[in-house]
Amino acid sequence: MKWTYDWLTDYLRTDLSPDEIADKLTRTGLEVEDLSAPIAPIAAKIVECKKMDDSDHLHILMVDDGTKTLRQVVCGAPNARVGLVSALALPGCVIDGHEIKSGKLRGVMSNGMMCSGRELGINDDHSGIIELPADTKIGTPVVKTEIVFDAGITPNRPDYLAVRGIARDLAACGAGEYIAPQDKTLAPVKSSRAVNIKTDRCPVYQFCEIYGITIAPSNDTIKSRLASIGINPKNAPVDTTNYICYDMAQPMHCFDADEINGDITVRMAENGEKFTDLFGKTHELCDTDMVIADDTGILALAGVIGGARGMTGDNTKNIILESAYFNPVSVRKTAKRLGISTDSSYRYERGIDPTITGVALARAADIIMDACGGKIVGTGIGGKIPDENRQIKYSPDLFKRKTGIDISPDTQQDILKKLGFTVSTDGSSFVITPRPDRVDVVIPENIVSELIRIYGYDNVVANAKHRPSDSAPHHDYYIAMRRELAARGLNEAKSFGFGNSQVEALISDAPIVKIANPIVSDMDTARNNLLENILGFVRSNEKRGYPDLNLFELGTVFDGDTPGAQHTQICIVRTGNTAPRHWTHRNRARDIYDVQADIIALMHNQNFTISTENPPRWAHPFRYGAVMQGKKKIADFGELSPILARHMKIKTNVNIAIIDDVENLPGARRVHEPNLSDFQPITRDFAFITDADFPAAKLTGAAIASDSRITDAVVFDAFEMPDGKKSIAFTITIMPTENMSDTDLQKLQDTVIANVEKKCNAKIRDK
Repeated sequence: MKWTYDWLTDYLRTDLSPDEIADKLTRTGLEVEDLSAPIAPIAAKIVECKKMDDSDHLHILMVDDGTKTLRQVVCGAPNARVGLVSALALPGCVIDGHEIKSGKLRGVMSNGMMCSGRELGINDDHSGIIELPADTKIGTPVVKTEIVFDAGITPNRPDYLAVRGIARDLAACGAGEYIAPQDKTLAPVKSSRAVNIKTDRCPVYQFCEIYGITIAPSNDTIKSRLASIGINPKNAPVDTTNYICYDMAQPMHCFDADEINGDITVRMAENGEKFTDLFGKTHELCDTDMVIADDTGILALAGVIGGARGMTGDNTKNIILESAYFNPVSVRKTAKRLGISTDSSYRYERGIDPTITGVALARAADIIMDACGGKIVGTGIGGKIPDENRQIKYSPDLFKRKTGIDISPDTQQDILKKLGFTVSTDGSSFVITPRPDRVDVVIPENIVSELIRIYGYDNVVANAKHRPSDSAPHHDYYIAMRRELAARGLNEAKSFGFGNSQVEALISDAPIVKIANPIVSDMDTARNNLLENILGFVRSNEKRGYPDLNLFELGTVFDGDTPGAQHTQICIVRTGNTAPRHWTHRNRARDIYDVQADIIALMHNQNFTISTENPPRWAHPFRYGAVMQGKKKIADFGELSPILARHMKIKTNVNIAIIDDVENLPGARRVHEPNLSDFQPITRDFAFITDADFPAAKLTGAAIASDSRITDAVVFDAFEMPDGKKSIAFTITIMPTENMSDTDLQKLQDTVIANVEKKCNAKIRDK
C-alpha cells in the first residue's frame, strides 16, 4: 500500500513529520517499509543539437542540467533545438510507469529522456517536448513530488488499504486529529436500466449513469498523487476509479454506456464461457466465476478485472459508474484460478467495508463531473447495503487477564472511541460495535489486541515487571511436557496450522475442515492432525541426506469450523537409526518401541495395557499398538503405512506416536511432581510362553498394570519354540513406597504372573 504525505493530511490534522508518522505506524502494527520522494524531472537547457546518422527524426542533444557537466541525451521530438529549456527525466525517474535508465539507442549513449507535457502529467500535449519559459532556473524540479509511504499490509487489516483508514489509526494513537470526511450519497434518479442480481455472492450493486461528458485529464492533485504511488494517470474517469480504490478501499469500474445493451446482470458464469479482459487476453470461465453481464454477454469479471467490450476510451461520451460489494472468497478463487491480481481483487479478497458503495459512488461521480462535465441521468441499485450489526460483549477486566497490564475501563473506552468504535455500557461490561471497515474485529480477544496496539507495546515491556499474580493462566504442564520430550532426545518441530485435504484423507478419519479462502492451494484446510506436516519435514530432511530424526510437535488441531472445535495433540516421530555408523559402537534401526517408551514416560507411572486392534490409516497394519486404560485409548503408536510412505515419497523407516487428547492424558499434570523415592528401585525378571503371534507389548503392559509401584517393563529376550509357541522375557522395575520384605516382593511377583497369565493367555516359563 502506497500513499503520499499530502494525501494523508486530507484526513489527519498533524504536526508530525513524515519520519515521525512512519515510526508511529510501525509501532502500532503497520510496518512502513520505505519512505521516499520520487525523483522529479528537472529543467534543462539544450546546448547542442545535431541529427543522428541513419535516422530521419532522432537528435543527439547535449543538455545543461545545472551540474556544470553537459549530459548527452537522444531525443526524437521535432521541436528539439539549441537554446530550448525543457524537462529532463534523469535515470531513476519514473515516467508513464517506466523507470528511466541510461542506455544506448542505435549505438549512441543516452543518459536520460526529454519529456512532453503529457509524459509529465501537466497537459495532454505529446507533439513534442515541453517548452518551458527561458528564465526557468536550470536544475530545478519541473513538477512537484510528494513524500511517499510504502507499507506492507497484513491480510487481517483491510482497513489499511484506504488512506482514511490509516489516518483513523494515527489519530487514535495520538499522531493528530482525525478529519471526518463529509460523505454523501446520490439522490435517486430513475434509469431505464435495472440491476438483476442472480447470485448470493453479491449483496449489493449500485450504478449511476453520467451522460454528456468530455474525456479530460484529472485535476493536478489526483494526477500527482497517482503518479507518486506508481499509477500512470490516463483520464478523469479511469483515474477516479483508481483514486477511490486507494482513498476509500472501494474498488470501482467505469463502463462506456453506449456499449452496454440492456440491463446489468450479476451472475455466475457458465462452464466454458469465454471472456476477453481489457488487456485483450481471453479466459475460459467456469461456474465458480462471478461476472457482470448485459444482454449481449460478459462485461467484467466481478471484483477482478474489466472487459475489452464496454471499456472507456478517448471518444467515450456516456459512462456507467459501478460500485458494488462482492464476496471475498468468490473473488479470490477466480483471481487465483486465472492468475490475475489487481488492486481491486487485492481489496475484495481481504474484505472491504460493505456499507460504503453508495458513498464511494457519489464521491467518484463528483470528481468525474468536475473534470469532464456531464449530468447524472440515472441511478440504480440491486440488492441492498448489508446491515452492519456486529456487536461484541466485552468485559474490561479481560484486558488485564490476557496481558497482565491494568488499564482503567475509562481509558479503554476512550481508545475504542478514538478508533471509531461505538461503545455502550451493559452493567460492568461494554457492548462494542466496530467500524464497518474493521471486518477483522469479531471477538473480545480482537478488542484486547486493538487496545494493546494503541496503548503501546513499549508500555507493555515497561510494565512487565509489575504484572499481577492473577494474570492470564498458563498451561505450565505444556512447557514441562516439551522439556521432558526434549530430555528424551527429541527436537521440537513447529508447523503452520494448515493442511492438505488430499493428504488428510489418507492419514485419518477425522473431519476435514476446509478453508474458504486458503493462502495457497495445497494448504486448503485447518489441520486436523500434526502428522502431515511432520512427515513433510521428514521428507525434506531425507532428500538432503539427514534420515535420522527425532521430532515432536505439540499443537492445536481442528475438529470443525466453530469456536472451541479444537484440541491439543502431540505427535512424536523417530526415523532412521539410533546413531551414525562408527567403529566404537553398533547402532540399530529405531522401532515402534522407542516411540512407545516416549508415551509411557509422559504418563508418569499410570497403569496401561496395549491393544493392536483397529489401526488408524497412517499406521502399518501389523506394526501398530494403542496404549489403553480400560476401554479408553490414550495414544497410538506404530510404523508409517507403506501406502502413505510412497505417497509422501519417504524411504526411511518412520515410527510414530500420537497422543490425540493431551488435556486428558493420564499423569500429564503431574509433570511438576517429584518422581523420586526414598527407596532404591528393584528389578525382577520374568519369562512367559505364549502364542507365536502374540504381541510382546501386551505382556509388558499387563505386567505394568499389575501394581502402581511398577514403573517400567523392558523386553530383553524372545525366541520361537519348536511347538509353535514363543518365549518372551522381560524385566520390570519396581519403585517401592516403603520397605518391602521378601514376602512383599513375592506377593507382587505372584500378582504380576497371575495378571499376565489371565489377560494374555500366557504361562510362566519354569526354566
